[in-house]
Amino acid sequence: MVETHKIINNFSVKIATANGTGSQSANNIFFKTLVRMGIPTSAKNLFPSNIQGLPTWFIVRASSKGYQTMRRESEILVLVNRGSLVQDLKEIKKGTVVLYDQGLLQVPEDVEGAIYYGIPFSKLARENYDKPRLRTILTNVTYVGALAAIFNLDKQTLTDVIKDTFSKKPKVVDANLKAIDLGYDFVKENLDKKDVYHYEHDTQTKDHVILEGNQATALGAIMGGCTVAAWYPITPASSMSETIEKYASRIRVDDKTGKRKLAIVQAEDEISAIGMAIGAGWAGARAMTGTSGPGISLMGEFIGLAYYTEIPVVIVNVQRVGPSTGLPTRTQQADIQLCAFASHGDTRHICLYPGTIEEAYELTAKSFDIAERFQTPVFVLTDLELGMNLWTSKPLKYIDTPFDRGKVLTAKDLDQMKDWGRYADKDGDGICYRTLPGTPHPLAAYFTRGTGHDEKANYTENNEDYRRILMRVKKKIDLSPSYLPKPIIEDEKGAKIGFISVGTTHYAVVEARDELKEKHNIKTKYLRVLSYPFHEESIRSFIESCDKVYVVEQNRDAQLAGMLKLDFEALALRLKTCAYSDGLPMRPGIIIDRVLGKPWEIN
Repeated sequence: MVETHKIINNFSVKIATANGTGSQSANNIFFKTLVRMGIPTSAKNLFPSNIQGLPTWFIVRASSKGYQTMRRESEILVLVNRGSLVQDLKEIKKGTVVLYDQGLLQVPEDVEGAIYYGIPFSKLARENYDKPRLRTILTNVTYVGALAAIFNLDKQTLTDVIKDTFSKKPKVVDANLKAIDLGYDFVKENLDKKDVYHYEHDTQTKDHVILEGNQATALGAIMGGCTVAAWYPITPASSMSETIEKYASRIRVDDKTGKRKLAIVQAEDEISAIGMAIGAGWAGARAMTGTSGPGISLMGEFIGLAYYTEIPVVIVNVQRVGPSTGLPTRTQQADIQLCAFASHGDTRHICLYPGTIEEAYELTAKSFDIAERFQTPVFVLTDLELGMNLWTSKPLKYIDTPFDRGKVLTAKDLDQMKDWGRYADKDGDGICYRTLPGTPHPLAAYFTRGTGHDEKANYTENNEDYRRILMRVKKKIDLSPSYLPKPIIEDEKGAKIGFISVGTTHYAVVEARDELKEKHNIKTKYLRVLSYPFHEESIRSFIESCDKVYVVEQNRDAQLAGMLKLDFEALALRLKTCAYSDGLPMRPGIIIDRVLGKPWEIN
């Protein structure tokens, strides 16, 4: 086929491999090379919840417009896994470009209009490497070399990425470069280009860094002054706590004594982890735990204790698919209400909703100030989509603002007081003063109890005392939005249709808005919520400015929409649900069809 045109930096590559074969390293090298070429690129890793053997897919999307959503259909397929072949072959259609492991896979080249490149990846590795494990790992690298040859990946940039990735292992660098050459040279010597897809250098991501959301969250915790992190392993949150440990061992160590300034404790279960974090917060540490939905379910009673006794603690929830064990390695936003109202009784919690790498970093850092200012649990809700995928980002900014420790009384402060009550509202803002254990003053001590208590922390079952304390706690939470990050609003002159979203559904909304405007001449405006309780004035004004507002979220039951309807009851009829979840990232097409009134699966 003779090329009649070129498609440049606007296509997706889907790589089908097996979990545990070392493909992640090769796939990351491919992704990082594109980013270094300055091409806006997103990477999505679809992997099973077992350790080894089941199919895994890695989807790399280049988009000159910077779109980050995962394409459900890819223009290019790389097939190297027998276990998923039947499923993968169903995706081939007219125009699909297929690279497959010739000799290992029996691929019938029978789809009219599809383009096939048969390349003996496994054979090339087998003939050039002696060790079986090395052959398996480097088979993956040979397909990266083939991709470079067919689609014009800059080979020098690719070489530099490999050298940087394995900078401390010269033999590994040599083995990987050899595997790149095997795939690259085979294509150049044996195949003619038959497709229209090309990569070309750009400048949009030249200054970007690459990291996972869990890494950004971990860095935010360190920059926020975290001194205690208690956790129990759970997918997809474990790598966040592991990253805190990694960085803290380097940058949170006393230069003179070598003593660590941040304690990492792996507890025996999630209940113990939250208990340790609350105990540390009570003692004056900036404390946190990281978990996912099942962990939040187990932590419920302890969360209520921290809420009622007013102990600061940060809880990071990297959301995954539920209920129960669910799909541990798929993404969802179905813990929005769970976190907002966690525990029995009347509770309402401050929640933060980062949707980008920068926000995961900055909002996590800010969460410790918020927890101590309001003396309450603060939830940071990310999800697997953000947490366990690689993203590009502008370099993170150093945070040098002083910590807000809130209302903490010292011995000197207590000297100026004749009396003091731990749960007394002296300033009329619902926030009480607290002391820390060990404060050397006779007035400093008080008894912390999860049972009924009065302003001086004395035990009581008096109904008036109980109501007075709970209403004061409600007051401080109600007043918290003035301290919380405001929603991000993108207006459009003349638009009467709006969108509201949280977290990573943002990327599907961005793409859907562009398509609605360019293909259907429909203007829209957009508000992205960053915190709860909601900023009433800005959200109310946004809803009132629209005839319809579609609340886009990745769950079945429209949880965010439900919370908005509770708070903005008079405007509830303007709020339309756009809640969809199947474990994969939200699709722009779902949003577009909802707006256009096409047949759509509600919930």
